[in-house]
Amino acid sequence: MSKQTYRVCFCCRRQFRLPVSEAPEEIKTLFALYSENGIMTADQLHRFLVEVQKEHNATEEGALAIIDSLKHLNIFHRRGITLEGFFKYLFSDNNPPLSPSFGVHHDMTAPLSHYFIYTGHNSYLTGNQLSSDCSDVPIIHALQRGVRVIELDLWPNATNDDVDVLHGRTLTTPVDLFKCLKSIREHAFTASEYPVVITLEDHITPDLQAKVAMMVTQTFGDILFTPGSEYLMEFPSPESLKRRIIISTKPPKEYLEAKEGKEKEKNDAETGKTLGDEEAWGKEVPSLKGGTLADHKNVMDDDDGNDEKDLDDGDKSQHNTAPEYKRLISIHSGKPKGGLEEWLNVDPDRVRRLSLSEQYLEKAAITHGKEIVRFTQRNILRVYPKLTRIDSSNYNPLIGWMHGAQMVAFNMQGYGRSLWLMQGMFKANGGCGYVKKPDFLLMTGPNNEVFDPKTFLPVKTTLKVTVYMGEGWYYDFKHTHFDAFSPPDFYARVGIAGVPVDAVMKKTRILEDNWIPIWNEQFEFPLTVPELALLRIEVHEYDMSETDDFGGQTCLPVSELRAGIRAVPLHNRKGEKYNTVKLLMGFEFLAL
Repeated sequence: MSKQTYRVCFCCRRQFRLPVSEAPEEIKTLFALYSENGIMTADQLHRFLVEVQKEHNATEEGALAIIDSLKHLNIFHRRGITLEGFFKYLFSDNNPPLSPSFGVHHDMTAPLSHYFIYTGHNSYLTGNQLSSDCSDVPIIHALQRGVRVIELDLWPNATNDDVDVLHGRTLTTPVDLFKCLKSIREHAFTASEYPVVITLEDHITPDLQAKVAMMVTQTFGDILFTPGSEYLMEFPSPESLKRRIIISTKPPKEYLEAKEGKEKEKNDAETGKTLGDEEAWGKEVPSLKGGTLADHKNVMDDDDGNDEKDLDDGDKSQHNTAPEYKRLISIHSGKPKGGLEEWLNVDPDRVRRLSLSEQYLEKAAITHGKEIVRFTQRNILRVYPKLTRIDSSNYNPLIGWMHGAQMVAFNMQGYGRSLWLMQGMFKANGGCGYVKKPDFLLMTGPNNEVFDPKTFLPVKTTLKVTVYMGEGWYYDFKHTHFDAFSPPDFYARVGIAGVPVDAVMKKTRILEDNWIPIWNEQFEFPLTVPELALLRIEVHEYDMSETDDFGGQTCLPVSELRAGIRAVPLHNRKGEKYNTVKLLMGFEFLAL
């Protein structure tokens, strides 16, 4: 066994033995149960896959293929696999917690309003909301990760003869609109073939609207979806819109009115208090327990959720709209004149998109929860970060999802726990960017009743999680990354993000001075709404004198979690998978 040396001071050094990764006792016990004389045959491995891993479609031929995949190792045995080979398989990339064979497996033929959609906010920003550069690079990165809704703010350039994309009335540097459109065209379907929606925040004059219409039409050509009628009676399905581009915006108002609205946003943002989560971990995701406003007592009372001006069909300013621009709009956005009840009115003759800020949704959910659910059964609700998130932080997406909001818009350029939840949700359904909403959010009862998010629900299932061990940090990090004087002291946090009653975090004990921690600890999580639950996994390195160090994270949709013993890859703060860092974990759904 090799040793590792740490310098304590100029003349003193400490040596630590480097442990060898070997199977925990529980894995050894399982191997003994499904093997004979130290060898697990293909038949015995097949029984293990069916009985322990709950892979009921597993075949003996598949088990033999697993054994064959280990032939390149010195531990291979001609009659089967040894304990070491069995352990190598369990801890390999061939044994993930989500099944790669599922691919896109949700019904994709329902209207767009029946899906959660991977949605970006101010997709062109490289950093904060006030002074960062605007670029097509974050748009490309978002599309490559499967984001399906890209937001562009359109403003006249300095000479008023062309269109820039930027966060208006701030210090952000502009990027050319055509460059953004071209990048969307080139990268829209690299990660998913399902439709990309471009939401436009329009602050341009009618002559520039005509120019935008020409650029959009020339850039996207036949892949641009334009409905035959002015308003859709029902949204098309993702399946019918494969490899299509969709434009969504409010029917444009006069340039000066839009400019005044943006100026108010800027002033509100500058006077508000920033709530950053860009520390090493990001702040803990705000809890919704005890009422949606309990954790948000300092919200701005004058925030009405308006990122778009009120609009009715008779608005005279529409006469100033370039007709070719108006014809591009497939998903109409806007609020009818009046208050929340009018905004949430469901029109049987047409569908639309409504946008609300995160804090306005929280207020609305207290008194109009069922009405929001009813609205989202046919229409699209977009939720966006409040204006004080100048640092491009995010919020808890679950309040939007539990009310059926399809477009929970996030700043994708940063990192933090809220963004990890977003990334976790859209690992579902093959990572295509569209996740079918649970049936209870779509159903209407015999008396026209809909799901009430405030209803107390019984426990449907209990998820039992075993954290066996972790490895890979020794290879992916410098040996002094976590501690200059000794090996790391790792512990794991495991929990659930979901509806308020399901949300919880637990943690293992701290294992000192060990690159390969073996915890062997179990946790149980009763779930009332497993359809919306995300399994949160984090690894920390304990630091007695400073903030604990980041050791990796991932979020997994519980609805697609594979039972059995699985190798769970961990990711960095931006959601990029480490080369070798992973946890060995067990998952079991307990019958009630």
